[in-house]
Amino acid sequence: MTAPLLELRDVGVTYGNGVRAVDGVSLTLGRGETLAVVGESGCGKSSLGRLVMRLTDPTAGGILLGGQDITRLSRAALRPLRRRFQMIFQDPFASLNPRMTVRATLDTQLIAQRIGDRRERDRRVVTVAERVGLDAAALERYPHEFSGGQRQRIGIARALILEPELVVCDEPVSALDVSIRAQILNLLMDLQAEHGLSYLFISHDMGVVEHIADRVVVMYLGRLVEEAPAARLFAAPAHPYTRALLAAVPQPDPRQRLRFEDLASGDVPSPLSPPPGCHYHPRCRFATEICGQARPPLAPVPGGGQVACHHAALIALADPPAAPQGMFTAAPADGA
Repeated sequence: MTAPLLELRDVGVTYGNGVRAVDGVSLTLGRGETLAVVGESGCGKSSLGRLVMRLTDPTAGGILLGGQDITRLSRAALRPLRRRFQMIFQDPFASLNPRMTVRATLDTQLIAQRIGDRRERDRRVVTVAERVGLDAAALERYPHEFSGGQRQRIGIARALILEPELVVCDEPVSALDVSIRAQILNLLMDLQAEHGLSYLFISHDMGVVEHIADRVVVMYLGRLVEEAPAARLFAAPAHPYTRALLAAVPQPDPRQRLRFEDLASGDVPSPLSPPPGCHYHPRCRFATEICGQARPPLAPVPGGGQVACHHAALIALADPPAAPQGMFTAAPADGA
């Protein structure tokens, strides 16, 4: 069996204010695979992405890239490895330097990695810009001269110009209109097919995840509560929190019955003082006494994947909420 490109082993990070943003997360990402990380705001998704990129140092566990442990590498030791893993940020405007043209933004990546002479760098800049849908004239313009969708294309080009194996996509389409989202998602999928890219795709939008993911991991207050192939997770969610996320997705069919009983009750607890046992139990309609006393271990689920729930067998008997219905397959629109 082929070794995974990315492996996290019981990774955790606790910030100075005592918040355990990531709490013992283990997962793998295969070559050419899209693994989505989903959950509400504050669940630890972006913190996990920053850990993978080594923008934040883990306080526990290990991070392996292609079998190499990068958990404690210094900035100098990480520099040559940065070519292998890159990131697409959520805000396509804030993540670009407003004083640099597109050409300079892309060229800087190559200069930092000492790749090619000026002629080779120019060739690579033009090639990657054209592949993401930007013409040569766009290379001399500044970020404020582009639409949101075009700026995200620049962000994608910046991530791809070093020809990485892994791309961490942190909410890459959440700031875009729906029709533009479809174009960017389809572009990411095309690029993956062409170059064999692996995506760690962070999102709170289950409709987007249903469109792009091969596998899904669900996080709640820093913990992984469910992991499964996308098809199984959407057809038969095994954790009450996963059911709540799916139940909250707007359904385009007005005849679709809303399942209010699956929606999470109350507010998200403070990460400074999370509930004991299963963090989700104060909001869960399936909770019993044991849920507030013991943290449930991850256990295998029929159909593939694993779930951290004391009552997974009972939940499997309940009717699942409706899955998203092809919400992001819109045809390309002008101006993206």
